[in-house]
Amino acid sequence: MGVHECWVMVFVLLFLFQAQFFSSQNLTCNQSDWIALQGFMSNLTTKLETWSANSSADCCQWEGITCDPPSSGRVIKLELSRKRLSGKLSDSFSGFDQLKTLNLSHNFLTGSLPLSLFHLPNLEQLDLSYNEFSGQIPESINLPAIQFLELSSNSLDGSLPSHICVNSTRIRVLSFEVNYFSGNIPPGLGACSSLEQLSLGMNSLTGGIAEDIFQLQNLSLFELRNNNFGGELSPGIANLSELVRLDVSSNNFSGEIPDVFGRFSSFRYLVAHSNQFSGGIPSSLSNSPTISLLNLRNNSLEGPIVLNCSAMVALNSLDLATNKFSGPVPDNLPLCRQLENINLAKNKFSGQVPESFREFHSLSYISFSNSSIRNLSSALHILNQCRNLTTLVLTLNFPDETLPDGPDLHFEKLKVLVIANCKLKGSIPLWLRNSTALQLLDLSWNHLAGEIPPWIGSFTDMFYLDLSNNSFTGEIPKSLTELPSLIYRDISLEEPSPDFPFFMKRNESARGLQYNQIWSFPPTLDFGLNFLRGPIWPEFGNLKKLHVFDLKLNNFSGPIPENLSGMTSLEILDLSHNDLSGTIPPSLQSLTFLSIFNIAYNRLYGKIPSGGQFPTFSSSSFEGNNLCGEHWSHCQDATSTTSKDPDVSPKRSRRNRDVIIGMVVGIFFGTVFVLGIMLVIVLRMNNRNEVDPEKEDLDSNDKDPEETGSRLVVLFQNMETCKELSIHELLKSTNDFDQANIIGCGGFGLVYRGILPDGRKVAIKRLSGDCGQMDREFHAEVEALSRAQHPNLVHLQGYCMHKSDRLLIYSYMENGSLDYWLHEKVDGPSSFDWETRLQIAQGAARGLAYLHQSCEPHILHRDIKSSNILLDENFKAHLADFGLARLILPYDTHVTTDLVGTLGYIPPEYGQASVATYKGDVYSFGVVLLELLTSRRPMDMCKPKGCRDLISWVIHMKMENKVSEVFDPFIYDKQHEKEMLQVLDIACLCLSESPKVRPTTQQLVSCLDKVNVGS
Repeated sequence: MGVHECWVMVFVLLFLFQAQFFSSQNLTCNQSDWIALQGFMSNLTTKLETWSANSSADCCQWEGITCDPPSSGRVIKLELSRKRLSGKLSDSFSGFDQLKTLNLSHNFLTGSLPLSLFHLPNLEQLDLSYNEFSGQIPESINLPAIQFLELSSNSLDGSLPSHICVNSTRIRVLSFEVNYFSGNIPPGLGACSSLEQLSLGMNSLTGGIAEDIFQLQNLSLFELRNNNFGGELSPGIANLSELVRLDVSSNNFSGEIPDVFGRFSSFRYLVAHSNQFSGGIPSSLSNSPTISLLNLRNNSLEGPIVLNCSAMVALNSLDLATNKFSGPVPDNLPLCRQLENINLAKNKFSGQVPESFREFHSLSYISFSNSSIRNLSSALHILNQCRNLTTLVLTLNFPDETLPDGPDLHFEKLKVLVIANCKLKGSIPLWLRNSTALQLLDLSWNHLAGEIPPWIGSFTDMFYLDLSNNSFTGEIPKSLTELPSLIYRDISLEEPSPDFPFFMKRNESARGLQYNQIWSFPPTLDFGLNFLRGPIWPEFGNLKKLHVFDLKLNNFSGPIPENLSGMTSLEILDLSHNDLSGTIPPSLQSLTFLSIFNIAYNRLYGKIPSGGQFPTFSSSSFEGNNLCGEHWSHCQDATSTTSKDPDVSPKRSRRNRDVIIGMVVGIFFGTVFVLGIMLVIVLRMNNRNEVDPEKEDLDSNDKDPEETGSRLVVLFQNMETCKELSIHELLKSTNDFDQANIIGCGGFGLVYRGILPDGRKVAIKRLSGDCGQMDREFHAEVEALSRAQHPNLVHLQGYCMHKSDRLLIYSYMENGSLDYWLHEKVDGPSSFDWETRLQIAQGAARGLAYLHQSCEPHILHRDIKSSNILLDENFKAHLADFGLARLILPYDTHVTTDLVGTLGYIPPEYGQASVATYKGDVYSFGVVLLELLTSRRPMDMCKPKGCRDLISWVIHMKMENKVSEVFDPFIYDKQHEKEMLQVLDIACLCLSESPKVRPTTQQLVSCLDKVNVGS
């Protein structure tokens, strides 16, 4: 072979090798898959680092991609969960014709779902949960191989895609929960004959359960929670023979619970709380040998609790709270041998804890909160025998009984003890010392007295201690500064059950009790509203895990320790209404998590720190002191605090001593001279038989001018018929401001119920403090309210100034606040019909219009909200709390002062400029109208995302033409639909983004008065 032929052979071999090389490279990533991947990447705004342009052409080696078999190069799995991907999905998915698994869950993907995604012939698992996809699911769906479809926690809307079952009969898991699907469930889901799990919770679905769903013979999990389903629960569920868990909670189901559960051989969990079920517990449930969790909380079930515990051998958790059960507490519960968790709170039981509970050895968690039981001593001695008891809640029972102090009690495993708001007498019992496992102790809102014992700090695992609103005296034990769980330990607390709530009070009146889980309680030390004294120990700074430290309304003295800056996890620090002195430690600027800080009404002075979180605190956090800084408009110059400054140099003191001595001598001789002149004047006045009215008043009372002015209470109304009322009589009317008479917390102080000598009930607002701003606030409110007299305003009947106390006397409102009836009282919304709500809206509007246009001078309220609308015995509305009002002249259009208000009610323009206007009040009133229509709070973080902001939710529902679903079902019916729609339109007009579009209050009154019930 010649040289030429050899070179030709070499080139041919090289060519064939190169061709084979590239061929093998291309085979590892099919061209169709490659194009689909490029389209997918092009629509992402955040790229995967391993999917860069320089990545290998071997896409089977890319992160999240699986090819099978490797030699064919076809992509069968694309799994990119939790990769922080953002962007939209392209319509290139049709190229993945061999794809079996697609998991893009827990990312930040947006936009609509492409049609090609629902036409993949081999796709078996599709998980797009926890993204931000929106829009409707395509009408055309052809996924013949799909078995697992997870689209939960997005923003998808429209009708539920029941048509998916037409071509997807193999599907086993279908999850659409936490979206915005609405309307009735269309027929079609019954065609998914292999379906085992169906989750439709937390949407806006209405109507009843589609009948064809009851054809699903393999269904084991059926989830419908947090929708708007109504009517009776169909007995057709009896056909779901394989059912294990049924969750219909937080809907509007009514009537009796169907007695069909005996047909289920494997049924274990029924969660049906927060509906309108009535009647009793069905026999098939009360005799079920398989049921493990039975949650019927917050319904209208009644009669005695009848359970066959001998048959209920699997029952582990029982929640029957917030119903109308009556009679004795069932004494056979200990026969349920597996029963560990019981919640019987908020029922109407009679009698005591049964003696049989001594043998309740399986019991771990029990709540009798607000259940009308009595005899605390007996209850504790009986439950003391439950050797596995870890959580005991006895709140709102045993009124005026005494907390037993016998040494014979010993709760060895007790971790949580709550005996709050019972008006208990006594002291902290010694037997608690033996409960060494305690992690949470709440004895608040009682009448306990005495000193807090030092051993309270010996609990190794204690992370939550609430002794507030009692009458404890003495110092805080220093041992509390050494609680290990608040220094270095990770705090953990086993939950009794994911379906069990725990009550935690969140307001000063102790009427609003919210659901909360134990594990979510912040590490807390709360000693507020007692009679504690002494210093705040610097060693509290060791508590690095503490989140809430509340010492308000006590008698603590001395400086604020600099060491508190060591509480690096602190979120709330309330030291207000004490006798603290000195300056604010600059070290507190290092508390980066601090969100609430209050030192109001102490004897602090100096400059307010300007770093850290301090610029975010409101000026009300500092009032009642002698402080200067950006928060405070009236700062004294440096010379005014020199005498208080402990750092004044000795040299300056010696230099000024001679001057001071000279001044004293001069003042002495000057005083003698003035007294001599006054003596001459007095003698002449006596000789002429003339009387100086002011001097006669001083002499007759033998008081200094300040005390004389405070001795008598000034009463505005019926002064010609009222007898004089002294401060002592006023104190007596509140039992010396006993905390049992606290009915609320208004601006700048607590509000007490009092009964005057003539029998009138009054509400007394107590403002305490000695700063100039406080006096100005007091006089401003007195001046405003003394001029503002209208049937729809809370009347100021009188006032009194006594030393550092400032007292305002208001008319007493028998039915409390609108907020209480709409949001706190369990049966409030149901007992609050539409006619009453409309009258309240009309009355409150008339009161606001009077403030804005008729009162001289005009008044801005600046804190319109449902809790500031009080209701008398006839549910007539009265606007309250003018502590935030500022007087303006009739022709001024706004005031520029510190902005105030409440989250959820504040107009949008307040965030752009410090300007409060009449139209701002109108905006807030629009929010109140929405509350009356919906019975929802303006902000509710317990709602699913998209429903937390009331205004946004209502606007969204209007845009979706779902207005009728906005209204509270307790008041909505066809008879009143027209009026309710009118009020909704008025509310939306008040809530306009542009203040100019909003009506005046006079126009508001006119619009509401045109809404006639029954028109």
